[in-house]
Amino acid sequence: MGYPQNWEDNQRYKGGWKLDSKGKLTLKAGGKLEKFATLSIFYNQNMPEIDDYYEPWNYDYQALFGKEGTHQPVARAKSQLTGENIELKWGPNWDDDLAGGEKSMAEDPNLRGIQEEIKADFESVFMMYLPRLCEHCLNPACVASCPSGAMYKRDEDGIVLVNQDRCRSWRFCMSGCPYKKVYFNWKTHKAEKCTLCYPRIEEGLPTVCSETCVGRIRYLGVVLYDADKVKEVAEETDEKELYERQLELFLDPFDPTIQKAALEQGIDQETLDFAQRSPIYQLAVKERLAFPLHPEYRTLPMVWYVPPLSPIMNVFEGKESVGEAEAIFPGIDEMRIPVQYLANMLTAGDPRPVKAALYKLAMMRLYMRGKNTERPLAEETLAQVGLDPQRVEKLYRLLAIAKYEDRFVLPKAHREQVLADPELAHGTVGYEGCPGCGSGGHRAEPIVTEAQKGKSGAEIYAENFYGGIWRD
Repeated sequence: MGYPQNWEDNQRYKGGWKLDSKGKLTLKAGGKLEKFATLSIFYNQNMPEIDDYYEPWNYDYQALFGKEGTHQPVARAKSQLTGENIELKWGPNWDDDLAGGEKSMAEDPNLRGIQEEIKADFESVFMMYLPRLCEHCLNPACVASCPSGAMYKRDEDGIVLVNQDRCRSWRFCMSGCPYKKVYFNWKTHKAEKCTLCYPRIEEGLPTVCSETCVGRIRYLGVVLYDADKVKEVAEETDEKELYERQLELFLDPFDPTIQKAALEQGIDQETLDFAQRSPIYQLAVKERLAFPLHPEYRTLPMVWYVPPLSPIMNVFEGKESVGEAEAIFPGIDEMRIPVQYLANMLTAGDPRPVKAALYKLAMMRLYMRGKNTERPLAEETLAQVGLDPQRVEKLYRLLAIAKYEDRFVLPKAHREQVLADPELAHGTVGYEGCPGCGSGGHRAEPIVTEAQKGKSGAEIYAENFYGGIWRD
């Protein structure tokens, strides 16, 4: 389901990465040399069509408000792209309100490996919404797919952006993104995508979608990772191991060795303090309750999801052993949303991590229920899923009653630290030897690091000017 239709079908769209015959990472749609050799650089055969996105339309309301006629007026649907009358055959309400119906369900790639009898009962599933946004991946396929270099990933915070001045409407980023979260603006003829509200992030504020979410389901925080191991992890041969390998990328902010290395790399102490309080580190790394969306795409996404603990079907009805672990574990397998379906979506088909997370969530729910009804669970029961009362209380506060400052733990970017002397750089025009160019009427001294001394302007430009943004 979703937008565009069948967005997860990367056998058709060729989004994401794959391993070639030598075990090297390559784009599913082919690299630049392959595209030039086959001349496919001039036509994107894997790009979603406008019908996959639902052609935008409006209605001819003038026919209703115009002069009186002899026939019943009808407001016909008109394309917002061509202005011509169109016949409506599909629309976003089919997917949003009807979950795509039987047609979309039969084509859902996440149903692979699920027994036929479960598929037959799948219509009993209640609505499950998957809020999707740009994953701001560690290994973004959209960046590698863009022939113009308009897509880039910021060094300072990892946000993936589009330089629309460099965008030339190739639209390989649209097909290259396996999550299909890059769009084409038919007015400006430029690529557009989620910016993760980076001006707000720089000020330590959450994204607008996170702050306005009435369900309070979104969390934002700092996570330290080893950038040197990204390629090695993305080249993992076993798709089911990609989730575990990505966890290995994330570094422990409480480790003194990691703290020392981070400070040497230019990460300030404030950022380290925020990383220690990060809800993302707590949920994804420490408790392993959150998972990446389709890790088999090898983009190493950085937007993770806590699987839903959906209502369990009549397993505990009339049972006295509701507080026993032996009754909880079989109940997870009877959930309305099959565990294998969630595993196909979140862990490349491996149900074990998803089950472990659901066991923890179920035990947390039963523990808090027992605490309020004066029927507490035994600590031995919690220990079976790797929990203790203190961790359960902490998880409950984070997942159920977290305050604003608990869900959004973001430091300010401190852009003033980028320049060695911001006052001197203020008002300069970027030229050397220009009288009066600097602030205060004197010549501005060039801001050059020790590593850049002795290099030409072209060499400094090639090393630091990336994607239209000067790399700090």
